[in-house]
Amino acid sequence: MRPSDHDASYKLLFSAPELVRDLVLGFIPDEWLHSLDYSTLEKMPGSYVTDDMRHRADDVVWRVKVGGEWIYLYILIEFQSKVDPWMAVRMMSYVGLLYQDLIKAKQVLPQRKLPPVLPIVLYNGDAPWKAATNIAELIPKVPGLVAQFLPSMEYLLIEENRYAAADLASMQNLVAAVMRLQRPHSQADVLEVIDLLNRWLVSNPELVRIFAIWVRLVLLRQSKNHLALPKVQDLKELKMTLATRFEEWALQARQEGLEKGLAKGLAKGLEKGLEKGLEKGLEKGRTEGEARILQRLLVARFGPLSQETQAALSTASTAQLEAWTDRFLSARTLAEVFAPPSSPL
Repeated sequence: MRPSDHDASYKLLFSAPELVRDLVLGFIPDEWLHSLDYSTLEKMPGSYVTDDMRHRADDVVWRVKVGGEWIYLYILIEFQSKVDPWMAVRMMSYVGLLYQDLIKAKQVLPQRKLPPVLPIVLYNGDAPWKAATNIAELIPKVPGLVAQFLPSMEYLLIEENRYAAADLASMQNLVAAVMRLQRPHSQADVLEVIDLLNRWLVSNPELVRIFAIWVRLVLLRQSKNHLALPKVQDLKELKMTLATRFEEWALQARQEGLEKGLAKGLAKGLEKGLEKGLEKGLEKGRTEGEARILQRLLVARFGPLSQETQAALSTASTAQLEAWTDRFLSARTLAEVFAPPSSPL
């Protein structure tokens, strides 16, 4: 999945108010935020045009009612693994554009007050986030009057890779399920999360459809498109397809493992056989060489050898030939060379 596709798939998920609610309740520890009525969540336009008519696109903007007023939750979802060192500048720009749009639409609060905005960056990359979370961190400190006018705006960073799998598994939370599916530990984990989503969303078929689309896209990306998955609109159908594919993978892996093991065994056996054969061949060659040398020495000293003596030389072991060669050095007759060693008294 290309980064743009990945971005679009996350936007699809967070087009559902249930995801926004679970993001706030599960991953932002704040009593006041938790006290809000998230049944009043309303999705706002997420794209704005500046005064010079240049288009600037945001990600997802929601508002939730607090009494008679509105709190705007601004959510920017960063999907790429690279950390953006200028994210603080982008977030300040996006919030400014949101305020400009609200002013033009005459959606400000009484007494010309602007509604508060909670800017959130949901980061799902692998590398730790090291970028500044406040634009003030990007500007050198200066003394005197100028220090009073330096901008300061912070965004809330939520890093998916900071949450342990066990902690996510203990949460009945849609965003936690999303994080688990982004980094599954096993095929069983994937099937378990899909089962949980089926139970949690039994009365929400539209969100089931959205999750089915998103899960399929994530699994295709993780498998680098090696996993053949048809387009589905239902999580139960997706689970059945996945279970079949996982079983096929397991059978294929076992078959490949068997074939690989057999090939390795044959190669090892062949290598061992060749090594043993070479060793045996070298030994035989050395023995035959010693027999020929001894035969030439015997002929030179004692004359032609009988067929019995030649046969004895050709079938003798290396140790026997060495013993005969030692006796040849002091023997006065051929019989002394081949005489059995005398027994000690």
